[in-house]
Amino acid sequence: MKIENINTLGELKASGYQSKSIKDELRTNLREKIKSGKPVFEGVYGFENTVIPELERAILSRHNINLLGLRGQAKTRLARKMIELLDEYIPYVNGSEINDDPLNPISRYAKDLIAINGDATAISWLHRNDRFFEKLATPDVTVADLIGDVDPIKAANLKLSYADDRVIHFGMIPRANRCIFVINELPDLQARIQVALFNILQEGDIQIRGFKLRMPLDMQFVFTANPEDYTNRGNIVTPLKDRIGSQILTHYPETIEIARAITSQEANLDADQSDMVYVPSLAKDLLEQISFEARESEYIDNKSGVSARMSITAYENLLSTAERRALKAGDDKTILRLSDFMGIIPSITGKVELVYEGEQEGAAYVAQNLIGSAIHTFFPGYFPKIEKLEKPDEKTPYTDLVEWFFAESGFELLDDAKDEEYQSILGAIVPLEILVKKYQPQLEKEDKFFMKEFILWAMVEYKKLSKDRISEGYQFKDIYGSYISRL
Repeated sequence: MKIENINTLGELKASGYQSKSIKDELRTNLREKIKSGKPVFEGVYGFENTVIPELERAILSRHNINLLGLRGQAKTRLARKMIELLDEYIPYVNGSEINDDPLNPISRYAKDLIAINGDATAISWLHRNDRFFEKLATPDVTVADLIGDVDPIKAANLKLSYADDRVIHFGMIPRANRCIFVINELPDLQARIQVALFNILQEGDIQIRGFKLRMPLDMQFVFTANPEDYTNRGNIVTPLKDRIGSQILTHYPETIEIARAITSQEANLDADQSDMVYVPSLAKDLLEQISFEARESEYIDNKSGVSARMSITAYENLLSTAERRALKAGDDKTILRLSDFMGIIPSITGKVELVYEGEQEGAAYVAQNLIGSAIHTFFPGYFPKIEKLEKPDEKTPYTDLVEWFFAESGFELLDDAKDEEYQSILGAIVPLEILVKKYQPQLEKEDKFFMKEFILWAMVEYKKLSKDRISEGYQFKDIYGSYISRL
C-alpha cells in the first residue's frame, strides 16, 4: 500500500510510519545521495568545489543557513534545489493550517481533532514541491505578516474572547511548518522584525502578542543577503547572525566555460530563433567576457556586482538582433555578426551600477567600452599580439591589412545588409582571408566571417584602424586617413 493512499491516523500508525524533523529529513536524504554518488544540486554550475560542499556540510549539521553574495549568484536557486532533498510526501492532519504532524500535533485544532476522532482522524499528504515558502524582505513587512496576529473577524464569527488562542491568525512562518522557508534580502528586513525571529531560530517556538503560546515549529530556514558593505539599506542584526548556524559565501563564475553553461541553461530562446541564427563559439565566449570585464571596470561599482542575468539577457538580445536583421533582409537563416553586439547595450546599461566617472561618461559609452575591452582581451588568444610600439618599416602580420585600408580608403558594413552582401564585402579584403587561413586553419566554415569581423574590431581596439558609426552601420578606415579627412 502506497503511503499516500493512507487516509486515517490509525492506518498511518499501522504502516509503521516514523516522523522525522525536516532537518533530519534533509540530512538523511543528503547522506543517501552522497553515498550513492548522485548529484545533489544538479544544474548549479561553478560551485562544485566551493559553495556546494559548504552547503552540504551545513545540511548535515542541521543548520539554518545564510547564503551571502552579490546579486545574480544563484542564491535563491540553491535554496529551491533543497526541495529535492525532502521526502516525496509527508502526512498532515486534514484541515490543519500549519501542516500538523498526525503523530506529533502542535496546534490546538489538531490536538482537539485527534482527541475527538482518535485513530479515525483524517489525514492528507503534502508533496515536497508544496513545502517551499519564499518571502522577499521589504521595509513594509510586519510581524503579523510573518508570525501572526489576533483576528477580530474570527473572534466575532466564532463568538470568542480575544483571550482565546483560537482567534489567532497565523502568519507565513507558522503556515510553513515542516517546510523550507526562505527570506530573501534579509538585511532589508527592519531590525524589530528580525528580532521577532530570534525565538523561532533558537527555541523553535513563536510568540504572538500576549498569548502564552509555545508552538515548537519544525522549520528549515534559508536566508539570502548581499554583503553588508553593499546593502546600505540595512544590516543583519548581530543576535540574529548568532542564531544562524552556517553563513556560506557565494561567488560569480570563475571561467568562461562555466559562464557559458549558465547562460545556455537560463536563456529563454524561441525554437525558431535558435534555428534561424547560427552563433559562432567565439561570439558566445565574447559575450561572457563582457561580464568579466564589467566586474573589473573602473566605471562600474564592483561592490554592487554584475549579475549573471546580464549575460543571459544579453544573449537573448543578441539573437533577437540577428533575427530582426534576417527578417528585414528576407533571409531564412543567418550567421551572427560582431556588429550585432550593439543590440545588447540595453541589457548592459540596465544591469550595472555606475560610479561617478561612469555616470560622467554615460551608460551607453560604458557598455560599448566593455564590448571593446572583451575583444581586446580575447584577440591575442587567436592571433599574434599587436604591440603598442613598432619599429619604423618593420613588417608585422597586420601590415598588409593596414596597407589595404590605406589604399582602398576603407569600406562600410551596413546593419541590415543581406548575408550575401556582408560576406562579399569581407571576402574582398584579401589580407583578412590570409590572416584567418594562417592563424585559424581549423576554423569552421560558418565561423569564418565572424572571425574576419573580429579582426577588424580588434584592430580598432589596438588603434590600427578607425571605426565610425554612420546612420545605418559602421565605417572602417585607415586610422591616419581618417585623421587626414577630418582636417
